[in-house]
Amino acid sequence: MRSPWDVRVARAQELSAKHPEAVELLNLYIRLAAFQKTIFEDVVKRQTTDPVAVAPHFPKLREIVERHGPPLATVFAREHLKSADALDEFLIETWDDPLVVDVCARFYSRVLLQPFAEALAMRGAPPPSAASGICPFCGARAMAAVLRGEGDGGKRFLLCSLCAMEWEYLRILCPGCGEKNKDKLPVFTSEANDFDYIRIEACDSCMTYLKSIDLTKNGLAVPVADELASVSLNIWAEGHGYTKYEPNLLGL
Repeated sequence: MRSPWDVRVARAQELSAKHPEAVELLNLYIRLAAFQKTIFEDVVKRQTTDPVAVAPHFPKLREIVERHGPPLATVFAREHLKSADALDEFLIETWDDPLVVDVCARFYSRVLLQPFAEALAMRGAPPPSAASGICPFCGARAMAAVLRGEGDGGKRFLLCSLCAMEWEYLRILCPGCGEKNKDKLPVFTSEANDFDYIRIEACDSCMTYLKSIDLTKNGLAVPVADELASVSLNIWAEGHGYTKYEPNLLGL
């Protein structure tokens, strides 16, 4: 059975060949996902529940960021993660409170702790449906919605930005503010055939949005990779005054 990380990397490679506008982002993601796979395998092997256990992997991440990442992320690591104690404290704090605001802090937290959280989530039972956009397993926000086929239609799930857990969620309900009025929950679709299976689900009450990947239209999509590749939809939504409910791994 293929690792979920191998599936994501393969899909990102496929998408990078089709979407030149997203090549730089996807190439960075491919490097980061391959790195995350090593953390995931280490956590699974050791059966650890301590977030500090991922700290030994940090030097490799720092190397990737210095070579291929944004300069601001390099500066952040040098200023805030320059000692073992600072790194351990950072991992504990961002694991206990995953709603990280600072862009660079969130980047390092997600890259290091995503595979740790995903390994933990795979050990437990699937969570029940939840009435908010906060993951019932780890407490992070949803980064996207996923539509999966059921009967004659599709059932909506939210995808956690940290542990990758999915939980069932009502079709007509804003994860940000709980708005239920369908007239205030517009849906926008792309005219480009390449992304006709991804739509913007927005809320005119809190002016947030998230992208929804419809697997009933494209069963080959891998939500984490396809959400990132469709960065053009982010630009459109944000150009119309909406803010993403929760950024993806690369802060978009």
